[in-house]
Amino acid sequence: MQEVATLGGGCFWCLEAVFDDLRGVISVESGYAGGDIRNPTYREVCSGKTGHAEVVQVTFDPAVISFGEILEVFFAIHDPTTLNRQGADVGTQYRSAIFYHSPAQQRIAEQTIAELNAANTWPNPIVTEVTPLTNFYVAEDYHQEYFQNNAAQPYCQFVVAPKVAKFRKAYAKQLK
Repeated sequence: MQEVATLGGGCFWCLEAVFDDLRGVISVESGYAGGDIRNPTYREVCSGKTGHAEVVQVTFDPAVISFGEILEVFFAIHDPTTLNRQGADVGTQYRSAIFYHSPAQQRIAEQTIAELNAANTWPNPIVTEVTPLTNFYVAEDYHQEYFQNNAAQPYCQFVVAPKVAKFRKAYAKQLK
């Protein structure tokens, strides 16, 4: 049996590159969720006017990795305390968001956020949006496996690669 998580944590290239390496993850697809228009383009989403967030849809085997463990990685690889921003990427399309697929995912997401806030994991409170998934649109083909296919691109070298390296070091035992 498979389960799906839909997560926004800034640029989808970073999230995809990390989740691709995680044991128990079957596939990762970059796309858009949470917006107001059907089948948006990257250019439309980047305008900030569609209401969509850049997200990844992570298909995983819950017998190998739980939704809670997926969220542990998610919160470790982005800053969930900055509203509509991840580093230099600014706009609602870069918001921190969990688009849940079931009441169980909603409960786990809200519990995880409450626990992280209670532990003062960050100096500021978590602003991650927790909302039901109403739509998911697959991003254009050139966004899929972007880091893997464009590692020499400057954004990948200076933004994605350091996140992936940090993740691989911290989660070495959970890598494929």
